[in-house]
Amino acid sequence: MAVGYSRNLVEANRRANAASCGVRLGRLCIRADIPVSKIAGVLGVSRATVYHWFTGDTTPAPELEIRILEWMDAQDASAKARA
Repeated sequence: MAVGYSRNLVEANRRANAASCGVRLGRLCIRADIPVSKIAGVLGVSRATVYHWFTGDTTPAPELEIRILEWMDAQDASAKARA
């Protein structure tokens, strides 16, 4: 379990539907220990909104989903460059 995330959040994310962009974002952030506050700041939303995405309680609006996917692609490319 990532140090910055509660066991409850990690479990809720694990149980959530991976088809959701927000759930996939949560899995990336949990795995890489990226703070929710960073995601909230990058996307201009509240931390509570990000937590709801991570657990699958809500889904990002379509315009935010595009930005999330772009951000996740950039993170993936950065990780590959470091490897």
